[in-house]
Amino acid sequence: MACLEPDLARLATPPAPGGPARLTWLGHASWLVQLDGVSLLVDPALQPTLFGGKGRNAGPGLRPAQLPRIDAQLVTHSHYDHLDLPTLTAVGAPAVAGLGLGRLLRRSGLSGTELAWWQAVRVGQVRVTFVPAQHWSRRGLLDGNRTLWGGFVIEGSGATVYHSGDTAWSGGFAEVGRRFPGIDAALLPIGAYDPAWFMEQQHLNPEQALAAFGALGAGRFLAMHWGTFKLTDEPLDEPPRRLEAERQRLGLPPERVRVLALGETVEVGGGAAGGGSR
Repeated sequence: MACLEPDLARLATPPAPGGPARLTWLGHASWLVQLDGVSLLVDPALQPTLFGGKGRNAGPGLRPAQLPRIDAQLVTHSHYDHLDLPTLTAVGAPAVAGLGLGRLLRRSGLSGTELAWWQAVRVGQVRVTFVPAQHWSRRGLLDGNRTLWGGFVIEGSGATVYHSGDTAWSGGFAEVGRRFPGIDAALLPIGAYDPAWFMEQQHLNPEQALAAFGALGAGRFLAMHWGTFKLTDEPLDEPPRRLEAERQRLGLPPERVRVLALGETVEVGGGAAGGGSR
């Protein structure tokens, strides 16, 4: 997996209202999303290991101490690779998560907002909406599906960004696209799909991820959820190779389908020239 040294001075100040969204991949499903003067972390898991001792194969793109001031942390669901309490508490910013997760966050000293599907909250000038996903939740033996899972649509004055969280294929992508036309970037998972007989009910494979991209009607595809943690049976480097083969088969321009390096930043919307990397 390729890595880039992030430009910390540039990331220290989020773009002004009306400008592009700045998106930095931190590994797995973790992103720094900056727009309209706001810096958001999505599913931050930036420690050397997850709960249970599972170590990283790469990254993170930024350590907590290197982050700019964070206005809110968005948590898609309760699984340990998405809701990493050591990272959340190290950052300390308020959290936005699905119904039922507020108690866990408060026990860790974090303030937070719980959302049902299609509910929204404002963070500064940015509107954050919790949207459905085809997945599930659990952290222990007895709490299966007791907290809500989903994805986020992040709307600023110059750009709209969709983060799917963990999800399998469903008709929900088309519904998100109908409700939020003109999504500038879709952050979609491409890994953790083998064995298919089990994983296809909860995760996308690369071909399904591009089908989801089409259903969303988004401008750009940015890959995530691959290579960082060994979660399933496929080789760690297989997802981007399958994604590229499917991109070519579909005839999509390479600039619309990107696999970023760890720590790489792109800009989308707001007049960004081609959404280029920095």
